[in-house]
Amino acid sequence: MISKSTIDQVFETARVEEVIGDFVQLKKAGSNFKGLSPFSDERSPSFMVSPVKQIWKDFSSGKGGTVVSFLMEHEHFTYPEAIKYLAKKYNIEIEETEQSDEDKVQANEKESMYLVSEFASKYFQKVLFKTDKGQAIGLSYFKERGFTDETIKKFHLGYALDEWQAFTDEALKQGYNIDYLEKTGLTIVKDEKRFDRFKGRVMFPIHSMSGRVLGFGGRILITDKKAAKYLNSPESDIYHKSKILYGIYHAKQSIAKEDNCYLVEGYTDVIQFHQKGIKNVVSSSGTALTSDQIRLINRLTKNITVLFDGDAAGIRASLRGIDLILEQGMNVKVCTFPDGEDPDSFAKQNTLEELALYLEENAKDFIAYKASLLMEEAKNDPIKKAALIRDMVNSISKIPDRIQKEIYVQECAKIMDISEQVLFSTLAQIGKKEQQDANKAYKEEQKAFDVVQRTEPVKKVDIQYELERKIIEILLLYGNKTEDFEDLILKETEEGKLTLEPVTHNAKVFEKIYLDLQEDEMEFSNENFKTLYYTIIDTLNQNPEFALENFVNNVDEQMASEITTILMNDEKYQLSDWERKNIFPKSKSQGIAQLVNETILSLRCFLIDQKVNEFKLETQDATSQNKTILEDVLNYSNLKMLLSRKLNRVL
Repeated sequence: MISKSTIDQVFETARVEEVIGDFVQLKKAGSNFKGLSPFSDERSPSFMVSPVKQIWKDFSSGKGGTVVSFLMEHEHFTYPEAIKYLAKKYNIEIEETEQSDEDKVQANEKESMYLVSEFASKYFQKVLFKTDKGQAIGLSYFKERGFTDETIKKFHLGYALDEWQAFTDEALKQGYNIDYLEKTGLTIVKDEKRFDRFKGRVMFPIHSMSGRVLGFGGRILITDKKAAKYLNSPESDIYHKSKILYGIYHAKQSIAKEDNCYLVEGYTDVIQFHQKGIKNVVSSSGTALTSDQIRLINRLTKNITVLFDGDAAGIRASLRGIDLILEQGMNVKVCTFPDGEDPDSFAKQNTLEELALYLEENAKDFIAYKASLLMEEAKNDPIKKAALIRDMVNSISKIPDRIQKEIYVQECAKIMDISEQVLFSTLAQIGKKEQQDANKAYKEEQKAFDVVQRTEPVKKVDIQYELERKIIEILLLYGNKTEDFEDLILKETEEGKLTLEPVTHNAKVFEKIYLDLQEDEMEFSNENFKTLYYTIIDTLNQNPEFALENFVNNVDEQMASEITTILMNDEKYQLSDWERKNIFPKSKSQGIAQLVNETILSLRCFLIDQKVNEFKLETQDATSQNKTILEDVLNYSNLKMLLSRKLNRVL
């Protein structure tokens, strides 16, 4: 168990905008930050982070909470894992008791797989540096590639002994379950036999964006026609090859800072670039680029530069997959290296300044590059040229921005020596076909809905729920503030009529709300709000220096999520940049006392309505008491009229 003092120190030190900024590209939006949701596929920001309140809210998925809950949602950490991650990030020493065997058994399956993978990574590193065979074979290979000890340790590179069960035997000896060794793919189980999957290979651990070991890539060091040169971990509950990029953990901050991501093919390309000093580089690990991988980069930057070696055939094949990047609305550049060179070898042979200059001077816009490359292939062949035009226009059609489309059409017309009109016409045909396909799909979807009739009435707004929610929001934001309140004292005039006389007094917001609700004997109908209300009131009573972020950190995750939803709901307007359109929403802090009074008065009016309806039902059964009940109805109706006038509402 992690000690309470460590958890408190983590919450006090960790900054939600810094932690989330490692995973999502955030931009300033007033006092907050906004970005694309990491939980859904979107192009308009719906993700909001509040440095002041130290909370976050994703309006597209409904998720929200503290810095810890973000890590639990995004990285699927357990609570202790999230605390440990933050402690490591902020160099906080963790005080904890030793985990018992029973605790290990209770760990869920995914967590067990993470633990096995982490153990394997450390084991392979130990073999590399601490054994004779590891140093002679594995370490020698990495040194030949030009990697320093510092780089090797930074990327957790390792070596698997060329023995059938060396790793498996050690893992079992350390108490790890064979089921999880098999599920992670580290051990192959056939009947009663067990084999190390990566025997005799140098090891490249593949990390998640937060640094957890998900799987491995292993390179064989001997010439064996029957064995694959590179071998990856199989798909598992924690490793999905199409959803991760090699090097993203080490590159994420640099990608966001430089606002550009270099995309290469292999592990050593990434490591060599990083060692040279260019750290905003990732690899798709030899697979075709996927939409999930692109979205991973899209969270950090809109700009991708794809690096190719001098192999023309390889370039031609790789170009087909880049249309996916254009569909995401991203900017793509291409840079090729001289014949016989790849990113690894070129970076190794040049200084940082020479490498950076080469990338800057040779990175070309993808559309223009593709047009030039294909035109060279087509030359004077009319049939090939016609196919080229269709290919180019198809790529341009993927771009969502209309202005960019037009610019690319103009550029391609010059390169391909063809009129813009022909290209625009072809583009329109593609667009028309896509629209027809979309309309057809929509009509088929509508037919499915036509046979389904609404069986439930439209849900009405729950007024009491909204008012109770507003009270919680006011307490959280302004509970400890002192304001001048204008109270209404109910008096009877000489003519026997009811009237409300204003009386001004100074009080804290939470005291005002508590006394008003007590006076009218008003109870919360929603159990979550009721629990929150008494928790907040009790906290404010005991702690004059109430800090919202500390309060959120010390409640359970369900309550923290509810608080986040309440607090961030009014921040939505910042996502739309209203101030840039000269629309300035009024801050509630400009009229706290008025807000409190209006909310309490509105709740009173609602409860009076409920009471009147109850009386009306009673008159249907009672006969002798009808006169008394009608008098009560009249009094409540008069009171509601007075309150409504105070609220400037028409009954």
